[in-house]
Amino acid sequence: MRLDEYIDDLRPDEEERRRRLAEEKSYEILDYVDDFEERFSEVAQGDSLFGSTSPSVFVGRSSYPNVSTGILSPVGAEENASEFATSGDWYQRGLDIDNVLQYRTGLLNSNRSAKVNVDDVWDGFVGVQREIAIADRPVDVEIGLTEKLDLDVNVDDIATPTGPTARASSADLTENPHVPRAVKKTLEDDDWQAQGAMNYLYRRGFDVYDINTILSAGALGQNRNRKLVPTRWSITAVDDTIGQYLRGRIRNAPSIDETQVWVNEYMGNRYWVVLTPGQWEYELVEMKAPGSIWNPSPTGDIWMGSAHEGYEGRTAYVDETAGAYYASRLGVLEHLEDIGRQAKALVLREVSDDYWAPVGVWQVRESVRNAFDGRFGESESFHTAVREIVPQLPISMNSLRRKSEMVSGVQANLTDFGK
Repeated sequence: MRLDEYIDDLRPDEEERRRRLAEEKSYEILDYVDDFEERFSEVAQGDSLFGSTSPSVFVGRSSYPNVSTGILSPVGAEENASEFATSGDWYQRGLDIDNVLQYRTGLLNSNRSAKVNVDDVWDGFVGVQREIAIADRPVDVEIGLTEKLDLDVNVDDIATPTGPTARASSADLTENPHVPRAVKKTLEDDDWQAQGAMNYLYRRGFDVYDINTILSAGALGQNRNRKLVPTRWSITAVDDTIGQYLRGRIRNAPSIDETQVWVNEYMGNRYWVVLTPGQWEYELVEMKAPGSIWNPSPTGDIWMGSAHEGYEGRTAYVDETAGAYYASRLGVLEHLEDIGRQAKALVLREVSDDYWAPVGVWQVRESVRNAFDGRFGESESFHTAVREIVPQLPISMNSLRRKSEMVSGVQANLTDFGK
């Protein structure tokens, strides 16, 4: 399909009204928290939370190398505990921001302070946490609590939001976790570096969500170097490591033959993925509207950020686009590895003010991954594709050219400077 026809089919529905955080959504979060407090009082037995089922863990980064390490467990919920764990299934089920916040505020983070150096610790609170992390299904636990609930909801642009917290005095498994054979193999090899173990698990069919949890709990790497890894850091580390592995897989692959444009939209974020013939090159450009997350001014300018890498990749951490860079790059590389080709790739992310609360970079990853499941538009060249996309963006060609290394090579028309 020609790109101009493809774009015509993608014009947004102007009749769909944008929801405003200040008018209604912040109150819904408070409602979720109030509901959690009621459910907690019903199921807590004195200073213990008995019969809870934990699908995941969380490691904070404050005060590193002494961190807050926690066990996440839904409280008084009838749903399957596995549904509360961040995964690509959330996208497939069409969860929106409200749904994600409801899930996350329904999880109690029972935590305590711990040193990150865990080596071969498999007893006590940290040991239980690690057992939960390496299991392939939620695990039943009994948790002793020492303090009253902290009902704050913490949000982050990389990690999924975390709900109420409570200090834990103890944690005990009430069943034997089921650990996949591949995970046991990585644990038994004391000399296996974390990067190699991550790639091994990925090749064995583990998604990045599973690998992230295992890494965060300090269950990967050479035994003497195993450490608890703050969840925010582990998410980016896994995306980056698997991305480097996939880039190596396509390094000598033939190039795609035509310029393709793929589009996806989710949770108030719109993604344009442009693939064009050539050796691997990648760039993410983000455009955040006033009133959206991390650009809270309702009347200010569009915030723009970008990061780029060439054929050899990059070694320095990305600051401006942070975890979104590695998450969207993973989606692109998975597609190219799947078709056995390489390409130059430009990802444009437009964040509207519908994105009123951050849910984590999983939505970036899944939006780019699933962009390739649909049809695509074709264009004569990369330059032509960008020119046809720009009228759909909230910025001018001139602004995009100033921010993007890949687009800066597009020859300017005099009309561009009037936009």
